[in-house]
Amino acid sequence: MKTNTQQMHADLKPLEKQILDLPKEVKFCRKCVVSNQRPRIEFDEEGVCSACRFAERKRNGIDWGMREEELEKLLDKHRRNDGSWDVVVPGSGGKDSAYVAHQLRDRWGMNPLTVTWSPFVYTDIGRKNFHNFIDSGFNNLLATPNGELHRKLSKLSFLGVGDAWQPFTYGQMSYAFHIALKFGIKLVFFGENGEAEYGGDTKNNDLPGMPLEDWRLLYFKGANLDELLQRGIEHGFFSERDAKNNFQFYYPPSEEEMRKSGCEMHWYSYYQKWIPQENYYYCREHTGFEANAERSEGTYSKYASLDDRMDGFHFYLAYIKFGISRCTSDAAHEVRDGHITRDEAVALVRRYEGEFPEKYFQEFLEYTDITEEQFWQVIDSWRQPHIWEKRGDDWHLKHAVHYPEDAVDTIEWD
Repeated sequence: MKTNTQQMHADLKPLEKQILDLPKEVKFCRKCVVSNQRPRIEFDEEGVCSACRFAERKRNGIDWGMREEELEKLLDKHRRNDGSWDVVVPGSGGKDSAYVAHQLRDRWGMNPLTVTWSPFVYTDIGRKNFHNFIDSGFNNLLATPNGELHRKLSKLSFLGVGDAWQPFTYGQMSYAFHIALKFGIKLVFFGENGEAEYGGDTKNNDLPGMPLEDWRLLYFKGANLDELLQRGIEHGFFSERDAKNNFQFYYPPSEEEMRKSGCEMHWYSYYQKWIPQENYYYCREHTGFEANAERSEGTYSKYASLDDRMDGFHFYLAYIKFGISRCTSDAAHEVRDGHITRDEAVALVRRYEGEFPEKYFQEFLEYTDITEEQFWQVIDSWRQPHIWEKRGDDWHLKHAVHYPEDAVDTIEWD
C-alpha cells in the first residue's frame, strides 16, 4: 500500500515538464564536459554545445566596447541625482551579485538598493558573506518568507519537480520586481544569463534581459506555481486562504504591471564579459567576500553557492535527473574560461560528480518532513532509464564523460 508521501509524489510528479524533453541518446560536448541532458542545451553538428559556442563569441564575436556604450546610455536614462535608489540588484552577497552591485555603484555611479530572498537555512559562511557585503556600503532588504508554509512548499517541490530548492527560485526571481515597483525604481539588474553562459535556450542570447513570459519554462522548470499550490491545497498542506495571502512574492508582477511601470530587467553579463572566477577575486578585494574553508560537496570549488545548507540537494537531484550536476557545471565553465583543460575537467568530474551531500542530510529530512526511506523512494523514481541502470543493489550511470577521442588536444578553440 502506498504511503501518503508516495501518493502525493505520484500525483505531483507530472509537474516537472523539462525532463520530458531530454534526448534519449546521451552525448557529451567535445570541448567541455557538459552533456546534452542539460535541459534546453543545444549541440551543433561538430558535437559542441551552445555554451561553448557562446564562449567563443564572448572572446571574438562581441564588441564589448559597444556593449559598454549601451550600458552607459541605459544607466544615464535611469540614474537619479538626488541620492535616491535608481536600480535594484537581487542577490545574497555572494561573489556574483556583490560584483554587480559594486560595479554599478563604484564604476558607474548608480545608487543600488540590494534585495535578498532568504536561503532556506543559512550556512555560517553564507551569513558572514551577506553581512560583509552590507558592511561594505550597501542598503539591503531581506525577505524571509513564512517558515511553515515555505517548508511545505519545499516538500511539494521535492515531490513534484524533483527539487526542494524550487521555492527559492520563485522568490529570488520575483521579489526584486515587487520592490522595484514599490519604490518606483525602473531598473533591475541580475548577474548572468545562465541559459547563454552555461547552456540552455539560445533565443535570448543577444537580448539584454529576459521577457517575463519565458520565466516559467527557463527558471521554473515548467512548473506552474498555481498548479503546485493547488495540489498543496488538495493534499492539506495549506488552505486556500494561506495560498492567496502568503505567496505574493513568489509570483513575478504581471506583464501589464511591468509595462505600466516601465520597469526593465537586464543581465550584467550582456554588457560585461562574465567570468565567475574573476568575480570572486574582485569581491574578495572589494566586498569582503570569503571562500569556504572546505570544498562544497559534489564539486571541487570553494566559492560558489555557499549560502544555503539545502543547496547540495538541489545539485544532487540534478545529478539523479540528468546524470550531470555541480562539478560538471563548474568544470565546464572553467574550461570555457580557459582556466583548466578538458582533460583536467574530466578528471575533476570523475572524482567529485554525484557525491552525496551527507553533511546536512538529516537537516534536509527534518526541513522537508520526510523519512530517509521516503527520500530514497523519491530519488530513485527520478532516475531516467536512458541515463541509469541497476546492477544488483546499486545504481550506475550508463554514460560518463571520458578522455579518448574527445580529448581537448585534438580540438582547437576558434
